[in-house]
Amino acid sequence: MRKSLTIAAGAISVIAAGGYAFMTLKRPASKPPAALKIVPSETRVARGRYIFEILSDCDGCHSMRDYSRFGGPVVAGHRAEGTIFKKEFGLPGDISAPNITPDPETGIGGWSDGEIVRAIREGIGRDGRALFPIMPYSSYRSMSDEDVYSLVAYLRTLPPVKNRLPKTRIDFPVWFFIKSAPQPVAAPVPPPDRAHRLRYGEYLVEIGGCAECHTPAKGGEPEQNMKFGGGREFKLPGLIVVSANISPDPETGIGRWTEQQFLEKFAEYKSYVANGSPKVGPEGFTMMPWLNLSQLPAEDLGAIFTYLKVQPPVRNAVETHPGYPSQR
Repeated sequence: MRKSLTIAAGAISVIAAGGYAFMTLKRPASKPPAALKIVPSETRVARGRYIFEILSDCDGCHSMRDYSRFGGPVVAGHRAEGTIFKKEFGLPGDISAPNITPDPETGIGGWSDGEIVRAIREGIGRDGRALFPIMPYSSYRSMSDEDVYSLVAYLRTLPPVKNRLPKTRIDFPVWFFIKSAPQPVAAPVPPPDRAHRLRYGEYLVEIGGCAECHTPAKGGEPEQNMKFGGGREFKLPGLIVVSANISPDPETGIGRWTEQQFLEKFAEYKSYVANGSPKVGPEGFTMMPWLNLSQLPAEDLGAIFTYLKVQPPVRNAVETHPGYPSQR
């Protein structure tokens, strides 16, 4: 009997070891980086700046922000140097949003253009590992070829910052499951049709990550029946802020808003960009990139509004600052 138990225990150990080895050695779906040499131009750099600094809020994760001020403006000299999201933020580990300045030692100065494009749209690091999907590469798969080339051209113009960050450490079993998140972009992605307002709005919403923040999640997965319904919690030490409902529900969302009201809401923050945003406490703290999005042209904001207004309405009353007066 004892011998049988010993054999069984040994077999279980072998199976467990084999399973762990499989999980460790499994590689995410990927393809080699494209052999690209992106030719920079003023037009491309300007478009890349628009995507990085305004539409997609890449600063939100990769730059040092002064969150004692409304909207968390970027601290001068620290753009794209990378930052760390600690486990106490409600994440399954300590996640490093890497240094993406052209520094050759601690940034992406030694990366090829194809490797950068692959990381942005497919979620694969230079070493072939899966990037943690707080980086919204599932949305950036929709980014057109020209837009992602422009983004790379812009990144190449940033001042290099030497800022070495620790490696991302993800808890088990999440580190295994995220290996299934990356997916290669199979075909060229054409530019958005700006003449088709609804489709253009969909494109902007997708690469702007609007659903990412304004849809609640369970177990790390967005609740698709609550898309744009708000209620996603962002936890910081001693603070919780909740995203607003931007679905077209007339009572709890933006269903009664006119396009002009939508544009005016964003225009309120243009003066903060020009003159500096004020100091705020917990009652005014926000993760919404108002400073960035206030700089969107009316054409783009109008297209975003057009797209949001045709989404299914979600009745979900949200208190954006639990314990504090409503800040909407």
